[in-house]
Amino acid sequence: MATITTDDGIELYYEEAGDGIPMVFVHEFAGDYRSFEPQMRHFARRYRCIAYNARGYPPSQVPEAVAAYSQDRARDDILALLDGLSIARGHIVGVSMGSLAALHFGLHYPDRALSLVLGGCGYGALASEQEQFRSESASFAQKIDAEGMPNVAADYGSGPSRVQLENKDPRGFAEFVAMLAEHSSLGSTNTLRGVQMNRPSIYDMKESLAALTVPTLVMAGDEDEPCLDASLYLKRTIPSAGLALLPKTGHALNLEEPDLFNRLVDDFVHQVDAGRWHLRDPRSLGHSMLSQN
Repeated sequence: MATITTDDGIELYYEEAGDGIPMVFVHEFAGDYRSFEPQMRHFARRYRCIAYNARGYPPSQVPEAVAAYSQDRARDDILALLDGLSIARGHIVGVSMGSLAALHFGLHYPDRALSLVLGGCGYGALASEQEQFRSESASFAQKIDAEGMPNVAADYGSGPSRVQLENKDPRGFAEFVAMLAEHSSLGSTNTLRGVQMNRPSIYDMKESLAALTVPTLVMAGDEDEPCLDASLYLKRTIPSAGLALLPKTGHALNLEEPDLFNRLVDDFVHQVDAGRWHLRDPRSLGHSMLSQN
């Protein structure tokens, strides 16, 4: 079993395929390394692709203490993976919880990121939504504690931004819920309490986001309501960001629309590799609608 060890002694499981420029996939709360199978198969034709499980997600190690889980730890676990595999720089592709880890990685270690893909980023970040998000996360953690992940997976999988996958791809949705049911109850509750509930809002990071020059692609489903405003905010704040909205799509955008997701990321990383992804032209920020005057 392939693992690397973090600086605090946690073993992280990973799988890789392909050769070339490295591309690292960072999964969402309800996913794991298997969630990126459509991307691993596609991008391994041209890239060295690595998908790993976050701490708390077997076969990665599941620390018992909530203190072992945080946004900073999630960020630094990406660094530990790169260091453990002797990778100097890579394209970092994250979805949801993974996109926030990727964003923080790019902010703190910009020299290690060739690019950032932020899919479904910013869930619960609006000031008006933060208390609700934390409250619902705490309640869900208690529910997992009481009933176990196998008994709550189906309920979580049928949330407002998950039904799109169920409607489009019933077999894929059933697989998604079955894999979610296999997650560690302890790892999931600790992730909710240590990472999700305590992460900083992207709206409180405006200064650092405005200084980010790592090529960035922000992606969101247009029916992923909690991420729409956040995605626009990221586009407008990060000078190196482009924004792609996937029509009639919810939160699990890489599973709902794998072909479209792959094409958009493919075009993005090719532009980055060719040196053709530039910072936003400041002239596009003028107040006039019709001219520069």
